[in-house]
Amino acid sequence: MGLSSTTTNNIQIITVQSNRIDAAMAIQFKENMRTETEGGAVRVVLDLSGVAFIDSSGLGAIVAAMKQLGAERRLDLAGLQPFVEKVFRLTRMDTVFKLYPTMDDALSGAPD
Repeated sequence: MGLSSTTTNNIQIITVQSNRIDAAMAIQFKENMRTETEGGAVRVVLDLSGVAFIDSSGLGAIVAAMKQLGAERRLDLAGLQPFVEKVFRLTRMDTVFKLYPTMDDALSGAPD
């Protein structure tokens, strides 16, 4: 499971380089997120635009990544495809994370 990271205007953008975050990838995703976000920006935006499928393990891995950041840092999500967004809304995780339709919306701070 690959992740790429850039920083723009004090916002760390992490892009998931896989079309799935599922049980087979959840542990690796958490480890990669920990590595990418160590000592990073206060606000992290996870770009999920390439992710077409997520299961409960993947959802749990994203929650774990948020918790790894601690209370003083924030994890927002951008570019959710319809199925992935539906999972977040059905599980009420849309009340835990700020969801943005696009990365541009996330960077401008305009929520969905």
